[in-house]
Amino acid sequence: MTKLFSNSIKKIVSTCLILLPLFIQAQIFQPVKWSASTENKTGQSATIVLKATIDKGWHLYAQHIDEGGPIPTEFEFLNQKGNYTLIGETSEEKGIENFDEIFEMNIKYFENEAVFKQQIKLLNKSLNAVEAEVTFMVCDDAKCLPPDTISIPISLIGETTYQKEEKETKSVFQTSFPPNTDKKTTTEKPVQTSNTPLSNQGLWAIFFIAFLSGFAALLTPCVFPMIPLTVSYFTKRGGTHSKSIRDAGLYGFSIIIIYVLLGTLVTWIFGADALNILSTNFWFNLVFFAILVVFALSFLGAFEITLPSSWANSADRQADKGGVLGIFFMALALAVVSFSCTGPIVGTLLVQAASQGGWAPVVGMLGFSSALALPFMLFALFPNWLQSLPKSGGWLNSVKVTLGFLELALAFKFLSNADLVLQLHYLERETFLAIWIAIFGAMAFYLLGLIKLAHDPDQIKISAGRLSLGLVTLAFTLYLIPGLWGAPLKIISGFPPPMQYSESPNGFGINVSTNNEKLPDGAEHGPQNIPVFTDYAIALAYAKKVNKPLLIDFTGFACVNCRKMEEHVWSNPAVNNILSNKIVLVSLFVDNQRKLPESEQHVSSTTGKKIKTIGNKWSDFQISKYKTNAQPYYVLVNLKEESLLEPAAYTPDAKVFEDWLNRGIDHF
Repeated sequence: MTKLFSNSIKKIVSTCLILLPLFIQAQIFQPVKWSASTENKTGQSATIVLKATIDKGWHLYAQHIDEGGPIPTEFEFLNQKGNYTLIGETSEEKGIENFDEIFEMNIKYFENEAVFKQQIKLLNKSLNAVEAEVTFMVCDDAKCLPPDTISIPISLIGETTYQKEEKETKSVFQTSFPPNTDKKTTTEKPVQTSNTPLSNQGLWAIFFIAFLSGFAALLTPCVFPMIPLTVSYFTKRGGTHSKSIRDAGLYGFSIIIIYVLLGTLVTWIFGADALNILSTNFWFNLVFFAILVVFALSFLGAFEITLPSSWANSADRQADKGGVLGIFFMALALAVVSFSCTGPIVGTLLVQAASQGGWAPVVGMLGFSSALALPFMLFALFPNWLQSLPKSGGWLNSVKVTLGFLELALAFKFLSNADLVLQLHYLERETFLAIWIAIFGAMAFYLLGLIKLAHDPDQIKISAGRLSLGLVTLAFTLYLIPGLWGAPLKIISGFPPPMQYSESPNGFGINVSTNNEKLPDGAEHGPQNIPVFTDYAIALAYAKKVNKPLLIDFTGFACVNCRKMEEHVWSNPAVNNILSNKIVLVSLFVDNQRKLPESEQHVSSTTGKKIKTIGNKWSDFQISKYKTNAQPYYVLVNLKEESLLEPAAYTPDAKVFEDWLNRGIDHF
């Protein structure tokens, strides 16, 4: 009895988890309202202001998004001939920019409000209104809506608002005229939210990584020997012990100031978000690939990167003057002299931090310099600790070489970004993984003493720490190898190109058919090698032929949570087995921009919109039949196209989604 009660409770909880997102999604969402006004109107020109008011929790994508990302906002100004011409491009506000792990690119979007402006030159002096078409897409944290295209009439002498009635198929336009039509219209600034490109959590992550990098720099041949020499200098020169400690503290603080100034300089020169935008640029990634390769070769002993000796000599001369200024120049001399070891690490940190925008370079340099300065201050406070420091030797060169291997591996991430931007397919997933396997394999052999480089001593003694690191690196290398055959490699998710960007998306030497049978006509291998149809009529006909229920997957190329479901839920063995063998799956992409044949284009009887694309067709089907327009959205139907149970939405729990599928199959 107790077991039966427990199972009932589990079923009730599972049902609630399925229905909870359904209650949220089983409606027609209209989270964006548009309005238009005119600024700076003269007899010759005017500025059109298009404002989107966005419901809380939703975001509207910007105009310029790289191919492969979500649908951008686009404006088309109609009936220009003889009436007006456009001056320049449509401008937009700063917005919010974040790196999206699903699309592997920086994506700009707006929250709460977005303002776009277009300047026009008037050719027809009696023109009172123009018309614009805007195509846009909105998402929240759980769902995306299909791309929508609306037409907005814009009064040149008043303000126009666009509002879409939920129960009507027509659009309602309202025009209001201000008392003084010569008065310039002002627009409010978008409300800033805490969801900025760099949240506090992101800044702390950058600080922590930079701090660890600073400790790595300490263990290089250029820096480590300087610790006892510099601290001894401060503790033994004239003055009291407290003065020596104060001077050593100033020395460490000066190191922090120098590197933070460097981070501030990068932010000031490039701007808070310039490198963030460049991070998806082909040439940006290609240039930094070359820079990191040079850094890596330097660490591996091919050559040394040094700043002009005159810089170090000048800093030394200034340091001899003593006082606070002299201590600062001593720190500057350390930065210059140790550049051959710290330069590659600092350069890599600046590239990574600056590509995230905001004040990340400053925070990164603060973390790096804090780790670099900390030993000087601690050993000044406790000079007896100097005796416990290990002696300089070949192990310092080993640290430098290890960093070189890591720099080289990171360089190929930038090259991969460049290849992905242009979809060149030169550095696909298998090639990238093969390169990483070679790099980390060589690093493991080096740490285990199986290979030596030019600067290594003839006899290498493998310490316990080096042996442990070598074994970890070897294990990581072995972990990478199955990736060549299609293993997901979740530990390094986001570094290699995505699975679909590969020579064989299903892995080398793998029979892509999950049931060793030929795919039915009209089907293809979808996510997780699941047979999937992309046309509803063909899928329904096949479901009737094999007498299986039909799962309708309303999805989108730009739907982030759709990809999460495919990667984390559909990969579950039990769910994968059901989708592959017990049902027929059809994925209908509501943002497919391919045009329908002219004979199939029509005006929707539900929304009144013209159905011109494949995406329009599936979006209209979802709205008219299931009264919702959000994705992901899953409907399990029988052969009469009747729902077997309540539809499901985004369900990140694989067990809950499995139970939902099984209940539908039982009802079938």
